[in-house]
Amino acid sequence: MRLMLLLLSVGMFAGLFSEQSVAQQKTEGPKVPVVLATSELQDVPVWLRAVAQVKSLKSVEIRPQIDGVLQQILVQEGQFVQQGQLLAVLDDRAPKAALAQAKAQLSLVQAKLAVAKRDLQRFVDLSQSQAISAQQKDQQQALVQQLIAEVASSEAAITAAEVQLSFTQILSPVAGQVGIRNVDVGNYVRPTDSAGLFSVIQQSPISVEMAVSQANIPELQVLSKIMHQQTIPAQVYAQDGSQQLASGKLSVIDNKVGAGSGTIRVKAQFANDDQALWPGQTVVMAVRSKLLSQVVTIPVKALQQGPQGSFVWQVVENKASPKPINVVFSNEQLVVVTGIAPGTVIVLDGHSRLRPGSMVQQITQKNTAAKAAEKNNSEPTGTNKGSPL
Repeated sequence: MRLMLLLLSVGMFAGLFSEQSVAQQKTEGPKVPVVLATSELQDVPVWLRAVAQVKSLKSVEIRPQIDGVLQQILVQEGQFVQQGQLLAVLDDRAPKAALAQAKAQLSLVQAKLAVAKRDLQRFVDLSQSQAISAQQKDQQQALVQQLIAEVASSEAAITAAEVQLSFTQILSPVAGQVGIRNVDVGNYVRPTDSAGLFSVIQQSPISVEMAVSQANIPELQVLSKIMHQQTIPAQVYAQDGSQQLASGKLSVIDNKVGAGSGTIRVKAQFANDDQALWPGQTVVMAVRSKLLSQVVTIPVKALQQGPQGSFVWQVVENKASPKPINVVFSNEQLVVVTGIAPGTVIVLDGHSRLRPGSMVQQITQKNTAAKAAEKNNSEPTGTNKGSPL
Protein backbone atom coordinates (compact mmCIF):
# COMPACT_ATOMS: atom_id res chain seq x y z
CA MET A 1 0.00 0.00 0.00
CA ARG A 2 2.79 2.42 0.92
CA LEU A 3 4.60 1.55 -2.28
CA MET A 4 1.53 2.40 -4.34
CA LEU A 5 1.13 5.77 -2.62
CA LEU A 6 4.81 6.58 -3.20
CA LEU A 7 4.57 5.77 -6.92
CA LEU A 8 1.42 7.87 -7.24
CA SER A 9 3.10 10.87 -5.59
CA VAL A 10 6.12 10.60 -7.86
CA GLY A 11 3.87 10.47 -10.93
CA MET A 12 1.89 13.53 -9.88
CA PHE A 13 5.11 15.53 -9.21
CA ALA A 14 6.55 14.56 -12.58
CA GLY A 15 3.34 15.58 -14.34
CA LEU A 16 3.32 18.96 -12.60
CA PHE A 17 6.98 19.62 -13.54
CA SER A 18 6.20 18.70 -17.18
CA GLU A 19 3.24 21.12 -17.27
CA GLN A 20 5.40 23.96 -15.86
CA SER A 21 8.09 23.34 -18.49
CA VAL A 22 5.55 23.47 -21.31
CA ALA A 23 4.00 26.65 -19.91
CA GLN A 24 7.46 28.27 -19.65
CA GLN A 25 8.30 27.35 -23.25
CA LYS A 26 5.00 28.82 -24.44
CA THR A 27 5.70 32.03 -22.53
CA GLU A 28 9.25 32.43 -23.89
CA GLY A 29 8.44 31.29 -27.41
CA PRO A 30 11.01 29.96 -29.93
CA LYS A 31 14.30 31.82 -30.29
CA VAL A 32 14.59 34.04 -33.35
CA PRO A 33 17.72 33.35 -35.46
CA VAL A 34 19.57 36.62 -36.12
CA VAL A 35 22.95 37.89 -37.28
CA LEU A 36 24.58 40.13 -34.70
CA ALA A 37 27.04 43.02 -35.00
CA THR A 38 28.67 45.49 -32.63
CA SER A 39 28.74 49.28 -32.70
CA GLU A 40 32.27 50.63 -33.11
CA LEU A 41 34.22 53.77 -32.27
CA GLN A 42 36.25 55.05 -35.24
CA ASP A 43 37.22 58.02 -37.42
CA VAL A 44 34.87 58.52 -40.38
CA PRO A 45 35.83 60.68 -43.40
CA VAL A 46 33.09 62.66 -45.13
CA TRP A 47 33.45 62.95 -48.91
CA LEU A 48 32.08 65.31 -51.56
CA ARG A 49 31.33 63.08 -54.54
CA ALA A 50 30.32 63.95 -58.10
CA VAL A 51 30.74 62.91 -61.72
CA ALA A 52 34.02 64.33 -63.06
CA GLN A 53 36.15 64.49 -66.17
CA VAL A 54 39.85 63.76 -66.57
CA LYS A 55 41.81 66.67 -68.05
CA SER A 56 45.44 66.88 -69.05
CA LEU A 57 47.53 69.55 -67.34
CA LYS A 58 49.17 70.31 -70.70
CA SER A 59 47.64 69.55 -74.10
CA VAL A 60 49.38 70.95 -77.20
CA GLU A 61 48.34 70.80 -80.84
CA ILE A 62 51.56 70.56 -82.85
CA ARG A 63 51.46 73.00 -85.77
CA PRO A 64 54.14 74.38 -88.12
CA GLN A 65 55.13 78.00 -87.48
CA ILE A 66 56.23 78.63 -91.07
CA ASP A 67 55.04 77.48 -94.49
CA GLY A 68 56.93 74.56 -95.93
CA VAL A 69 56.98 70.95 -97.08
CA LEU A 70 56.84 68.35 -94.32
CA GLN A 71 59.96 66.24 -94.88
CA GLN A 72 60.11 63.96 -91.81
CA ILE A 73 58.01 62.82 -88.85
CA LEU A 74 60.36 61.31 -86.31
CA VAL A 75 57.85 59.89 -83.79
CA GLN A 76 55.20 57.22 -83.90
CA GLU A 77 51.54 57.58 -83.04
CA GLY A 78 51.01 56.83 -79.35
CA GLN A 79 54.71 57.27 -78.53
CA PHE A 80 55.71 58.98 -75.28
CA VAL A 81 58.09 61.88 -75.89
CA GLN A 82 60.15 64.19 -73.69
CA GLN A 83 60.07 67.96 -73.64
CA GLY A 84 62.39 69.35 -76.33
CA GLN A 85 62.45 66.09 -78.33
CA LEU A 86 62.56 66.51 -82.14
CA LEU A 87 59.17 65.56 -83.58
CA ALA A 88 59.20 66.62 -87.25
CA VAL A 89 61.33 68.41 -89.86
CA LEU A 90 60.27 70.86 -92.60
CA ASP A 91 62.15 71.72 -95.80
CA ASP A 92 64.87 74.13 -94.61
CA ARG A 93 66.44 75.26 -97.91
CA ALA A 94 64.65 78.60 -98.15
CA PRO A 95 65.34 79.61 -94.50
CA LYS A 96 69.00 78.63 -94.91
CA ALA A 97 69.29 80.78 -98.03
CA ALA A 98 67.66 83.72 -96.21
CA LEU A 99 70.13 83.31 -93.35
CA ALA A 100 73.10 83.25 -95.73
CA GLN A 101 71.81 86.38 -97.46
CA ALA A 102 71.44 88.19 -94.13
CA LYS A 103 74.98 87.25 -93.12
CA ALA A 104 76.35 88.48 -96.46
CA GLN A 105 74.50 91.77 -96.05
CA LEU A 106 76.02 92.18 -92.61
CA SER A 107 79.52 91.63 -94.01
CA LEU A 108 78.90 94.24 -96.70
CA VAL A 109 77.66 96.86 -94.24
CA GLN A 110 80.51 96.13 -91.83
CA ALA A 111 83.04 96.73 -94.66
CA LYS A 112 81.40 100.05 -95.56
CA LEU A 113 81.40 101.05 -91.89
CA ALA A 114 85.12 100.33 -91.56
CA VAL A 115 85.92 102.58 -94.56
CA ALA A 116 83.61 105.32 -93.29
CA LYS A 117 85.25 105.27 -89.86
CA ARG A 118 88.74 105.67 -91.42
CA ASP A 119 87.51 108.54 -93.58
CA LEU A 120 85.95 110.16 -90.56
CA GLN A 121 89.26 110.05 -88.70
CA ARG A 122 91.01 111.74 -91.63
CA PHE A 123 88.29 114.41 -91.82
CA VAL A 124 88.71 115.08 -88.10
CA ASP A 125 92.48 115.60 -88.58
CA LEU A 126 91.97 117.85 -91.61
CA SER A 127 89.30 119.91 -89.88
CA GLN A 128 91.72 120.80 -87.13
CA SER A 129 93.99 122.46 -89.73
CA GLN A 130 90.93 123.89 -91.45
CA ALA A 131 91.82 122.01 -94.65
CA ILE A 132 88.14 120.94 -94.98
CA SER A 133 84.94 122.50 -93.85
CA ALA A 134 83.13 121.47 -90.71
CA GLN A 135 80.18 120.50 -92.87
CA GLN A 136 82.15 117.75 -94.59
CA LYS A 137 83.22 116.34 -91.24
CA ASP A 138 79.61 116.34 -89.98
CA GLN A 139 78.38 114.58 -93.11
CA GLN A 140 80.98 111.87 -92.65
CA GLN A 141 79.96 111.52 -88.99
CA ALA A 142 76.34 111.06 -90.08
CA LEU A 143 77.39 108.42 -92.61
CA VAL A 144 79.19 106.45 -89.89
CA GLN A 145 76.09 106.58 -87.66
CA GLN A 146 73.95 105.42 -90.57
CA LEU A 147 76.20 102.46 -91.26
CA ILE A 148 76.23 101.54 -87.56
CA ALA A 149 72.43 101.41 -87.70
CA GLU A 150 72.58 99.27 -90.83
CA VAL A 151 74.90 96.84 -89.05
CA ALA A 152 72.39 96.55 -86.20
CA SER A 153 69.59 96.00 -88.73
CA SER A 154 71.61 93.32 -90.50
CA GLU A 155 72.31 91.57 -87.19
CA ALA A 156 68.58 91.62 -86.39
CA ALA A 157 67.87 90.18 -89.84
CA ILE A 158 70.30 87.35 -89.11
CA THR A 159 68.56 86.64 -85.81
CA ALA A 160 65.17 86.59 -87.56
CA ALA A 161 66.53 84.24 -90.23
CA GLU A 162 67.93 81.94 -87.54
CA VAL A 163 64.53 81.88 -85.83
CA GLN A 164 62.83 81.00 -89.13
CA LEU A 165 65.40 78.26 -89.70
CA SER A 166 64.76 76.87 -86.20
CA PHE A 167 61.05 76.58 -87.05
CA THR A 168 61.93 73.91 -89.62
CA GLN A 169 62.67 71.59 -86.68
CA ILE A 170 59.53 71.05 -84.62
CA LEU A 171 60.32 70.23 -80.98
CA SER A 172 57.91 68.94 -78.36
CA PRO A 173 56.95 71.75 -75.97
CA VAL A 174 55.84 69.28 -73.27
CA ALA A 175 56.47 65.73 -72.17
CA GLY A 176 53.54 63.51 -73.07
CA GLN A 177 51.98 61.08 -75.51
CA VAL A 178 51.71 61.65 -79.25
CA GLY A 179 48.21 61.44 -80.70
CA ILE A 180 46.97 60.24 -84.08
CA ARG A 181 48.73 61.91 -87.04
CA ASN A 182 46.62 64.20 -89.24
CA VAL A 183 49.19 65.01 -91.99
CA ASP A 184 51.57 62.74 -93.88
CA VAL A 185 55.13 63.45 -95.00
CA GLY A 186 55.33 65.33 -98.30
CA ASN A 187 52.41 67.68 -97.68
CA TYR A 188 52.82 71.46 -97.86
CA VAL A 189 51.81 72.71 -94.42
CA ARG A 190 50.96 76.18 -93.11
CA PRO A 191 50.38 77.64 -89.63
CA THR A 192 46.81 78.49 -90.67
CA ASP A 193 45.84 74.90 -91.54
CA SER A 194 42.63 73.78 -89.82
CA ALA A 195 44.26 70.65 -88.40
CA GLY A 196 47.68 70.41 -86.80
CA LEU A 197 50.19 67.66 -87.45
CA PHE A 198 49.18 65.80 -84.26
CA SER A 199 48.76 66.49 -80.56
CA VAL A 200 51.00 65.87 -77.57
CA ILE A 201 49.13 65.44 -74.28
CA GLN A 202 50.72 65.19 -70.84
CA GLN A 203 49.55 62.03 -69.06
CA SER A 204 51.47 62.23 -65.80
CA PRO A 205 50.64 64.03 -63.60
CA ILE A 206 47.04 64.63 -64.63
CA SER A 207 44.03 66.50 -63.25
CA VAL A 208 40.38 65.61 -62.68
CA GLU A 209 37.65 68.25 -62.50
CA MET A 210 34.15 67.96 -61.04
CA ALA A 211 31.26 70.37 -60.43
CA VAL A 212 29.98 70.63 -56.85
CA SER A 213 26.60 72.11 -55.93
CA GLN A 214 26.62 75.58 -54.40
CA ALA A 215 24.86 74.02 -51.40
CA ASN A 216 28.32 72.75 -50.43
CA ILE A 217 29.86 76.24 -50.28
CA PRO A 218 30.43 76.04 -46.46
CA GLU A 219 32.52 72.88 -46.86
CA LEU A 220 34.40 74.37 -49.82
CA GLN A 221 35.17 77.53 -47.86
CA VAL A 222 36.75 75.47 -45.11
CA LEU A 223 38.76 73.44 -47.63
CA SER A 224 39.87 76.64 -49.37
CA LYS A 225 41.40 77.90 -46.13
CA ILE A 226 43.27 74.72 -45.18
CA MET A 227 44.27 73.22 -48.57
CA HIS A 228 47.53 75.20 -48.68
CA GLN A 229 48.55 74.09 -45.18
CA GLN A 230 47.64 70.41 -45.44
CA THR A 231 46.92 67.81 -48.09
CA ILE A 232 43.24 67.25 -48.82
CA PRO A 233 42.81 63.66 -50.09
CA ALA A 234 40.95 62.99 -53.34
CA GLN A 235 39.98 59.70 -54.93
CA VAL A 236 38.83 58.75 -58.41
CA TYR A 237 36.56 55.82 -59.23
CA ALA A 238 35.32 54.23 -62.44
CA GLN A 239 32.19 55.75 -63.96
CA ASP A 240 29.96 53.17 -62.26
CA GLY A 241 31.67 53.87 -58.93
CA SER A 242 32.79 50.27 -58.47
CA GLN A 243 36.59 50.43 -58.86
CA GLN A 244 39.00 52.96 -57.41
CA LEU A 245 41.38 54.16 -60.10
CA ALA A 246 43.67 56.64 -58.36
CA SER A 247 44.39 58.64 -55.22
CA GLY A 248 45.59 62.23 -55.24
CA LYS A 249 45.05 65.61 -53.64
CA LEU A 250 42.82 68.65 -54.02
CA SER A 251 44.56 71.36 -56.05
CA VAL A 252 42.08 74.12 -57.01
CA ILE A 253 38.65 75.40 -55.96
CA ASP A 254 37.16 77.85 -58.44
CA ASN A 255 36.52 81.43 -57.29
CA LYS A 256 32.92 81.70 -58.53
CA VAL A 257 29.63 79.85 -58.94
CA GLY A 258 28.68 79.00 -62.50
CA ALA A 259 25.84 81.31 -63.58
CA GLY A 260 23.97 78.69 -65.57
CA SER A 261 24.69 75.54 -63.57
CA GLY A 262 24.79 76.81 -59.98
CA THR A 263 27.89 74.71 -59.37
CA ILE A 264 31.50 75.32 -58.39
CA ARG A 265 34.36 73.68 -60.23
CA VAL A 266 36.79 71.67 -58.10
CA LYS A 267 40.03 70.24 -59.45
CA ALA A 268 42.35 67.60 -58.02
CA GLN A 269 45.72 66.35 -59.22
CA PHE A 270 46.88 62.73 -59.53
CA ALA A 271 50.31 61.22 -60.25
CA ASN A 272 48.83 58.74 -62.79
CA ASP A 273 52.09 56.81 -63.12
CA ASP A 274 50.17 53.69 -64.15
CA GLN A 275 48.14 55.60 -66.81
CA ALA A 276 44.86 54.53 -65.19
CA LEU A 277 43.33 57.93 -65.99
CA TRP A 278 42.88 59.04 -69.61
CA PRO A 279 42.27 62.62 -70.80
CA GLY A 280 38.57 63.13 -71.54
CA GLN A 281 37.53 60.09 -69.49
CA THR A 282 34.33 60.36 -67.41
CA VAL A 283 34.85 59.21 -63.81
CA VAL A 284 33.51 59.74 -60.30
CA MET A 285 35.66 61.85 -57.99
CA ALA A 286 35.46 62.20 -54.22
CA VAL A 287 37.16 64.90 -52.14
CA ARG A 288 37.35 64.55 -48.36
CA SER A 289 35.52 67.55 -46.90
CA LYS A 290 36.00 66.72 -43.21
CA LEU A 291 36.87 63.95 -40.74
CA LEU A 292 34.48 62.87 -37.99
CA SER A 293 36.84 61.87 -35.20
CA GLN A 294 36.09 58.96 -32.84
CA VAL A 295 32.36 58.59 -33.48
CA VAL A 296 30.04 55.62 -32.88
CA THR A 297 29.22 53.71 -36.06
CA ILE A 298 26.91 50.84 -37.01
CA PRO A 299 26.49 48.91 -40.27
CA VAL A 300 23.92 50.37 -42.64
CA LYS A 301 21.92 47.14 -42.57
CA ALA A 302 21.41 47.42 -38.80
CA LEU A 303 19.57 50.75 -39.05
CA GLN A 304 15.77 50.50 -38.80
CA GLN A 305 13.01 53.07 -39.25
CA GLY A 306 9.83 53.17 -37.19
CA PRO A 307 6.95 55.54 -36.38
CA GLN A 308 9.10 57.21 -33.71
CA GLY A 309 12.16 57.54 -35.96
CA SER A 310 15.43 55.66 -36.31
CA PHE A 311 16.27 52.73 -34.02
CA VAL A 312 18.29 49.53 -33.74
CA TRP A 313 17.51 46.22 -32.13
CA GLN A 314 19.77 46.00 -29.08
CA VAL A 315 20.54 42.57 -27.66
CA VAL A 316 21.18 42.12 -23.92
CA GLU A 317 21.39 38.58 -22.45
CA ASN A 318 20.00 37.12 -25.70
CA LYS A 319 16.92 39.32 -25.50
CA ALA A 320 16.18 41.94 -28.20
CA SER A 321 14.65 45.34 -27.57
CA PRO A 322 14.34 48.47 -29.77
CA LYS A 323 16.82 51.26 -28.99
CA PRO A 324 16.14 54.78 -30.37
CA ILE A 325 19.15 56.49 -31.99
CA ASN A 326 19.97 59.70 -33.88
CA VAL A 327 21.64 59.52 -37.29
CA VAL A 328 24.49 62.02 -37.73
CA PHE A 329 25.90 60.84 -41.06
CA SER A 330 25.63 57.84 -43.36
CA ASN A 331 27.27 56.44 -46.46
CA GLU A 332 27.14 53.17 -48.38
CA GLN A 333 28.94 51.16 -45.66
CA LEU A 334 28.13 52.61 -42.25
CA VAL A 335 26.01 55.05 -40.22
CA VAL A 336 27.32 57.49 -37.62
CA VAL A 337 24.86 57.58 -34.71
CA THR A 338 24.35 58.92 -31.21
CA GLY A 339 22.27 57.29 -28.49
CA ILE A 340 24.23 54.06 -28.04
CA ALA A 341 27.67 53.32 -26.63
CA PRO A 342 30.49 51.69 -28.59
CA GLY A 343 30.55 47.93 -28.16
CA THR A 344 26.74 47.60 -28.06
CA VAL A 345 25.50 44.31 -29.52
CA ILE A 346 22.85 44.95 -32.20
CA VAL A 347 20.93 42.89 -34.74
CA LEU A 348 22.36 43.06 -38.26
CA ASP A 349 19.97 40.69 -40.02
CA GLY A 350 16.75 38.91 -39.07
CA HIS A 351 14.70 41.94 -37.94
CA SER A 352 11.38 40.87 -39.48
CA ARG A 353 10.48 38.34 -36.76
CA LEU A 354 11.63 40.39 -33.80
CA ARG A 355 9.27 41.77 -31.17
CA PRO A 356 10.22 43.65 -27.98
CA GLY A 357 11.57 41.05 -25.55
CA SER A 358 12.13 38.36 -28.19
CA MET A 359 14.78 35.79 -27.37
CA VAL A 360 17.37 35.52 -30.11
CA GLN A 361 19.82 32.93 -31.29
CA GLN A 362 22.97 34.11 -33.02
CA ILE A 363 23.79 32.68 -36.43
CA THR A 364 26.48 33.65 -38.91
CA GLN A 365 25.94 35.21 -42.30
CA LYS A 366 27.80 32.29 -43.82
CA ASN A 367 25.25 29.83 -42.42
CA THR A 368 22.40 32.03 -43.67
CA ALA A 369 23.88 32.11 -47.15
CA ALA A 370 24.44 28.36 -47.09
CA LYS A 371 20.81 27.72 -46.15
CA ALA A 372 19.61 30.01 -48.92
CA ALA A 373 21.83 28.25 -51.42
CA GLU A 374 20.60 24.86 -50.24
CA LYS A 375 17.01 26.04 -50.66
CA ASN A 376 17.69 27.31 -54.16
CA ASN A 377 19.43 24.08 -55.12
CA SER A 378 16.48 22.04 -53.87
CA GLU A 379 13.99 23.92 -56.07
CA PRO A 380 13.48 22.64 -59.66
CA THR A 381 14.93 24.79 -62.42
CA GLY A 382 14.72 24.80 -66.18
CA THR A 383 10.98 23.97 -66.37
CA ASN A 384 9.01 25.30 -69.32
CA LYS A 385 5.42 25.26 -68.10
CA GLY A 386 3.02 26.22 -70.81
CA SER A 387 5.72 26.18 -73.49
CA PRO A 388 4.30 25.68 -76.97
CA LEU A 389 7.30 23.54 -77.92
